Amino acid sequence: MFDLDKWSEIWATVRRHKLRTGLTAFGVYWGIFMLVVLLGAGQGFRNGVEDEFDVAKNAVFVWTQRTSVPYAGLKVGRFIQLTNDDVTALAREVPEAAVILPRSSLDGTFTVQYGPKSSSFSVNGEYPGFPAVKALHLTGGRFINNPDIGERRKVAVIGDRVAEVLFGALNPLGQQIRIKGIYFLVVGLFKAEGKPENAQQDAQTIIIPLTALQNTFNQVNRVGYFAFIPKAGVPAAVVETKAKQVLARQHKVAPTDDRAFGSANVEEEYARVQGLFTGISGFSWLVSIGTILAGIIGVSNIMLIVVKERTKEIGIRKALGATPGSIVSLIVQESIVITTVAGLGGLLVGTALMAGISALIAGQHISFFANPRVDVGVAGTAVALLVVAGAVAGLVPALQAARVHPVVALKDE
Repeated sequence: MFDLDKWSEIWATVRRHKLRTGLTAFGVYWGIFMLVVLLGAGQGFRNGVEDEFDVAKNAVFVWTQRTSVPYAGLKVGRFIQLTNDDVTALAREVPEAAVILPRSSLDGTFTVQYGPKSSSFSVNGEYPGFPAVKALHLTGGRFINNPDIGERRKVAVIGDRVAEVLFGALNPLGQQIRIKGIYFLVVGLFKAEGKPENAQQDAQTIIIPLTALQNTFNQVNRVGYFAFIPKAGVPAAVVETKAKQVLARQHKVAPTDDRAFGSANVEEEYARVQGLFTGISGFSWLVSIGTILAGIIGVSNIMLIVVKERTKEIGIRKALGATPGSIVSLIVQESIVITTVAGLGGLLVGTALMAGISALIAGQHISFFANPRVDVGVAGTAVALLVVAGAVAGLVPALQAARVHPVVALKDE
């Protein structure tokens, strides 16, 4: 029930001691402000780092290098060429992989032409599973499908920069471009995303079926490297290890040769990054809670002084019939008001600062920093922490006030 008299007394006490109350509340304000700013900045760094991952966060890549151990009569330094047979072997022996993606690219110097216009672009051979490994925002048409692979169709999906250079304002879908003099039908258009350097490269990329690349450009039965996505619940490391073992058997590589195949496990890299930011978040909470506790101790000390100053008043209240519970309630409520108002001030100012920074950098790419914000759950936790801390800070002074004997209090000078 709302007690106007009690709130009037709290307000009168705060007004009588403005400086003391303000300095005491500042410790709580600063602790919450630091918590919000540190967590918001940490989230900004987390978002920025995660934006650097422009491939699936559980992807695995495996490629070949030169052998470093002689095996089965074969010499050291042998280069291994991946083939279409490896695709079949991997599909058969690595059931833990949801996506097995053979990949290759067109090497050498060449130009891509449409009518009188021409320019140099990257040409990659892919399978339909490519969007599972790297997000692809199609703005028109379609991506490569299984019939394209099976029939070795000469079709192409082009980046937005390719479309701009070769076609200008003309719709590229249904048009034919020439790659090394061979015609390919444009069936899809995609927009580059991700960090600027990668997006710029992707925008100048043409994707064609890997089988068409192999058959048309004298790369028969050649694969550049593999990308994998594990099935749900399967660690990427399992797929990475088994894929290397299968490829080693396929190409007669010594089981002890750890240099014949290179690999990149995005899942492990991502886990390391997440661990780093979990540590940063924990450090932020530790520093902020330490500051808040210092403020709470200050509030508790001030409330002890308040109780001492109001000893005679408390004695009169008890002599007139005030219960110990009402005395405790008055002191605790005053403590809660001071800590809550100060903490909410820090929360609002910190949140506003994070929102301002986020608006300021919106649309810009700042390496390893993006969209700093405060989680709603964190804000709720902070508010709950304030209420509890305020009650704890006022509890000891309140209990001391409740134990005041009316006769002794009335004699107090």
